[in-house]
Amino acid sequence: MRKFAMAAGGGILAGILATTQVAGPLLAQQADEGSVYEQLDLFGIVFERIRSQYVEDVDESELIEAAINGMLTSLDPHSSYLPPRDFEDMQEDTRGEFGGLGIEVTQEEGYVKVITPMDGTPAFEAGVEAGDYITAVDGENILGLTLEDAVEMMRGPVGSDITVTIVREGLEEPLDITITRDTIRLTASRVRKEGDSIVIRVSTFNEQTMPNIEDGLKTLEDSGEMEGVNGVVLDLRNNPGGLLTAGVALADAFLDQGEIVSTRSRDITDGDRFNAKEGDITDGLPLVVLINGGSASASEIVAGALQDHHRAVVVGTKSFGKGSVQTIMPVQGDGAIRLTTARYYTPSGRSIQALGVSPDIVVAQPPRDPNAETEEDEEDNALTPLRRSESSLRGAITNDSLSEEEQEQVREEQAAAEEAAQLRDEDYQLAYAIDILKGLGVIEPR
Repeated sequence: MRKFAMAAGGGILAGILATTQVAGPLLAQQADEGSVYEQLDLFGIVFERIRSQYVEDVDESELIEAAINGMLTSLDPHSSYLPPRDFEDMQEDTRGEFGGLGIEVTQEEGYVKVITPMDGTPAFEAGVEAGDYITAVDGENILGLTLEDAVEMMRGPVGSDITVTIVREGLEEPLDITITRDTIRLTASRVRKEGDSIVIRVSTFNEQTMPNIEDGLKTLEDSGEMEGVNGVVLDLRNNPGGLLTAGVALADAFLDQGEIVSTRSRDITDGDRFNAKEGDITDGLPLVVLINGGSASASEIVAGALQDHHRAVVVGTKSFGKGSVQTIMPVQGDGAIRLTTARYYTPSGRSIQALGVSPDIVVAQPPRDPNAETEEDEEDNALTPLRRSESSLRGAITNDSLSEEEQEQVREEQAAAEEAAQLRDEDYQLAYAIDILKGLGVIEPR
């Protein structure tokens, strides 16, 4: 700009150009502000027309709430207005107790999609699965409703029944599932021993997630069951996320140092970075993380951090891909707005928004037979030929190279291996993760 002004032969042109640079944006800003005020006037006109001329009386506060919610939901699927009751329910959710069916949902192209049914909840027990689409509630089509309106239809008194119509991949016909509403008391995480491996199942991220894990590990340690453990499986399947701080704390529990996650807002000065503190609750035991399409948000933070730091082998299927951060902002009237304020990034600087975390080893869970209505039917569908071995043959000679005690040890190891193999029929992905830990134990010194 300076060269052009000088070549034009005078300070006057340079002054005009400089003035244009300042005044142009200012005039444009004033024009934009004028347009905004005109649109606000338009909103007031429409509001008055509805209030005075709509065919039926309307609740003015509901109109305002709907307008606010429409403004927020137009931004992205995760921003919304929380009326006082919903705000209270959300606060109960983070504490680990709330009322409902026990499903985490989102909206996809106008349809209500189940991110995950939470462990032990009515929806889980009734057979709702991650990836299901809910098309109707008690026979009433919900296509076209906002997510909040659809969720409101699924609310109701504890103990009452609701029938949801499900469309599921692999099924030709919609499926009607009746669920009894209940007060949901979630155990955020559970710890158990499976063979020689520790399985940490994390259902959600709230204030109880880490205390549950610490208590579970202490119980195993006090009972002496930590002896001979070959590794840990961290099961994050169908975990819809929750509190960012709880996810950071879980990743930190397995890392001694390094970045866990960073967040970046529109204003670069508002970004944040979370780093691990020294200390690994498993003392460096091999770690396998299980994820699937129902693993979202904080689950992806944990899986991404442990994967980037090469602390764990991630097994399963691609995660949900929710890489954004929502901030809850209380507003007047005891409600709140949930507003997407940042994206989060794994330690390597990658965003998983809409992409998800890709497992190191892809292992799909075999689908259940939809025609098998009972456990007995499923067992009938899994008949296997009778197995025979040398020892079962009449007159087979004995083993003379091992003592009776050594032979008994071999038989115990074989029984343990067969028991582990049976787990594949119940939970193929978990069995696969445990098999990986066994393999690591064979090739790596403990």
